[in-house]
Amino acid sequence: MRASSSRNRFTDRNALDCREHQLTNLGGSMGVRRVVTGHNDEGKAIFASDEIVEPITLEMLPGAEWFTLWGGDEAPTFPDDGSMPDHTTYFPPLGGFRFGIFTVQPDTADSFLPENFNLEAALAEADEKLPGMVDHLEIENIGMHTTDTVDYEFVISGEVVLELDDGAEVTLRPGDTVVQNGTRHAWRNRTDKPAVLVVVLVGAKRA
Repeated sequence: MRASSSRNRFTDRNALDCREHQLTNLGGSMGVRRVVTGHNDEGKAIFASDEIVEPITLEMLPGAEWFTLWGGDEAPTFPDDGSMPDHTTYFPPLGGFRFGIFTVQPDTADSFLPENFNLEAALAEADEKLPGMVDHLEIENIGMHTTDTVDYEFVISGEVVLELDDGAEVTLRPGDTVVQNGTRHAWRNRTDKPAVLVVVLVGAKRA
């Protein structure tokens, strides 16, 4: 296990720099501060890292952002040194987990793809930046997708519509939460401002 000291690794200047870069306008292509704890060789609690996570953007979804803050493909074992667990895909496997933030852009003309859009290149970009995500998207029903996960979502800002099968919908606003149990769904934004949500994904079984 890597020895670490919160006093040695983090100074007041580090903290100030991080505060200056905190996300002040969610959905505005700014970084999110992520503070991670862990343990040193003596088993004492330490601050393992304190850094800014930049958003992931895709050409095929103009304006949308994903902050992949943490994740693992199996249950963690403690004590640990606070390092990011191994994981590869955007959605977790059974027993895995993910923690992040994502934005849903307004359904306006600015969010539409241009006529000369290179879909093949865009899909390749999406698979590189968010591995496995496009495998769950329905090409014939834009936005609809289904994953073998339990999704816990919390709306930070904006207004977003959650659509399920047969056109069933619910409108969500800041402070609202959602528990999705592996259901087919899509996010719609019919306002003129981005909607920002925190999400925790936990891998599950499907019969």
